[in-house]
Amino acid sequence: MNMTESPRPSGEYESSNSHQVNPEWPPPPAYAPTPAQPSNPTSAPEQAQAQAQPPAQPSHRKRTRGPAALLAAVAIVAAAVGGGTAYGVQELTGSDTVATSGSSSTNVVPSSQKGTVSGVAKAVSPSIVEINATSNAGSSTGSGVIITDDGEIITNNHVVAGASSIKVRTDDGTTYSAKVVGTDSSKDLALIKLENASGLKAATLGDSDGVQVGDQVVAIGSPEGLTGTVTSGIVSALDRDVTVSTDQGQGQRPGQQGGDWPFEFGGREFNGDTGGSTTTYKAIQTDASLNPGNSGGALIDMNGNIIGINSAMYAPSGADSSAAGSVGLGFAIPVDTVKADLPALRSGSTN
Repeated sequence: MNMTESPRPSGEYESSNSHQVNPEWPPPPAYAPTPAQPSNPTSAPEQAQAQAQPPAQPSHRKRTRGPAALLAAVAIVAAAVGGGTAYGVQELTGSDTVATSGSSSTNVVPSSQKGTVSGVAKAVSPSIVEINATSNAGSSTGSGVIITDDGEIITNNHVVAGASSIKVRTDDGTTYSAKVVGTDSSKDLALIKLENASGLKAATLGDSDGVQVGDQVVAIGSPEGLTGTVTSGIVSALDRDVTVSTDQGQGQRPGQQGGDWPFEFGGREFNGDTGGSTTTYKAIQTDASLNPGNSGGALIDMNGNIIGINSAMYAPSGADSSAAGSVGLGFAIPVDTVKADLPALRSGSTN
């Protein structure tokens, strides 16, 4: 039984009184009233059809590319602020794209290994190479950082200065020939390019402006020709004045291992005479172990971003630097300096 209905005997129906006219209602008009026109001229069938149809999708739903375009614009601005306007635009729109991060928060290391030396080493080692340069003066061994997947590599100028032949070995053991693209002796930087290379893993260039004293860092390079050596430490100081020779003749010496080149620090000369032509740059100081052969290699933050290019190491006065080990005083060229210098290096500058 439907509880909303009142029970009545079978066959009994509602009284016709339910259809009686209320005496209070006004009498019907003597003529047929003119049908009221609706405010909206749409006919009833059209209204019914409109109600039956699903509402039209808002026009903004079609603009699915809006957020992506906004992110691209933000990326260009971030790169321009982090590494210079000209650099940011060129690197994001040019054919040779360098992986850059607008800040040191970009995480190259998998989240499960974040903050670990082993995680940084695993993530970044494929982007670090060993460089063997030969000249009339002899040969040298140094390191370099891959910055494009087709084989652009940043290293120190003194590693390849005056070289007639350059061989590069990647992390997987493959050996390539390379040519010097551009050099800047005033910053001890050089750009070389591998021949017939593709599919390489490029490192992510971070933001050295955000580096702080006490930050943990990892250094990867080829000290004494030991490819892929990993050491760790902290940033022990910033903006150290390091003076290096700009004389091409100082770049290569017989038996040099890319780490025992002359430089000045604190008014003292190390690893020999810097000569009469020198330049001074601001460096990141680290206690991560750097040894001959680490030059041109990477100084990396714990997120896997390159924050510096290792360039000099302290050796005790009077010691044979080719045999001296690290004493916890190493220096790296800030990566912001590298990013600012890339356009000139790519253009073939040989300052």
